[in-house]
Amino acid sequence: MNNAVSLGIDLGTSELKAILMDEQGNVLAHAGARLTVSRPHAGWSEQAPEDWWQACLKALDQLRTDQPDAYGRVGCIGLSGQMHGAVLLGQDDRVLYPAILWDDSRAMAQAEALGSEFADVTGSLPMAGLTAPKLLWLQEHEPAVFSAIDCVLSPKDYLRLRLSGERVSDVSDGAGTLWLDVANREWFEPMLQATGLRWAQMPRLVEGGAASACLNAAAAGRLGLAEGLVIAGGGGDNPVAAAGIGAVNAGDAFITLGTSAAIVAITDHSAGNPASAVHSFCHALPNRWYTMGAMLAGASCLRWVTRLTGSVDEQALLDRVQAELPIGQGVPVSNPLFLPYLAGERTPHNDPLLRGGFMSLGHDCTPAMLGYAVMEGVGFGLLDALNAVQSAGATVGA
Repeated sequence: MNNAVSLGIDLGTSELKAILMDEQGNVLAHAGARLTVSRPHAGWSEQAPEDWWQACLKALDQLRTDQPDAYGRVGCIGLSGQMHGAVLLGQDDRVLYPAILWDDSRAMAQAEALGSEFADVTGSLPMAGLTAPKLLWLQEHEPAVFSAIDCVLSPKDYLRLRLSGERVSDVSDGAGTLWLDVANREWFEPMLQATGLRWAQMPRLVEGGAASACLNAAAAGRLGLAEGLVIAGGGGDNPVAAAGIGAVNAGDAFITLGTSAAIVAITDHSAGNPASAVHSFCHALPNRWYTMGAMLAGASCLRWVTRLTGSVDEQALLDRVQAELPIGQGVPVSNPLFLPYLAGERTPHNDPLLRGGFMSLGHDCTPAMLGYAVMEGVGFGLLDALNAVQSAGATVGA
């Protein structure tokens, strides 16, 4: 196909984004559709997979309207998305239960019960936010749902299912489930058995750059794309972001700031430190891994304090911070301090019950001072994560 265009679809927690990109890497168009999270109980975090599909249709329809020529030249599809979610399918691919997301903490007791026996193989201690403990919770609290499960998918892989009819995942997303032998990049039967599952209930695994499936006739007709387009394996949000910015060699490192935050260091072998809640996961590229220290609340802390202070938006609050506490000038030691644990914390504390807070508040505190404290607190949280990542032996290049 001449001047072929790639279609990229990223399933985030708060928004689904889609882009059209040419062979030189130029973004020709982008579109997005907002998503909401349901929190029916304290610590719960859910989304309806059908909402993801409808958001995907909306975003792609927008691309088709805005750039019909480029959209008509789409030659392949790539997927990325939020990790650690559990999409439960019955035999007919019907969704059995709302998707339980990465920041859901209902499975704390189940994570503790799984223990650390397999942590060196799976690359991480069991944590409530990872996928495997969620299934143990379902087995205990929703036995009828659990008994009907025919397959468990990660969030972006549900979009692949709707596009192709195929149950497939990639090794980077697989690593985030806690069911993967991270070093050997294949499902790990003992951990599956520990959560009451079988290998047959797992999707087929591919590497991120491999052809995973093809666009089926039904999806092609609805989307106005050519039937048979190749869908790449893709990957979880952090490893795909790493590939996108060129973090592909051992020692490359970067910070991600979204709803959550993380420091990620690329390695040429599996290198985690489960005791410090440092993950070792598969990269979206073959023969590469990454060591990650994760914060459960990152840029979402800024959004929270923006609402708290009644600021119009984040930029308005940042402008006030710059006006009152200019970059380059010292900040008084009396300025408030902030602990960024609004959703608990993963690295290095592994405690979903931790909660954030301000210290040193006074009558003279202003919204700008609180905004600065929040950014400073997230920064020091990332420093904690960096120190933990380095304790695992990962090299963090300058």
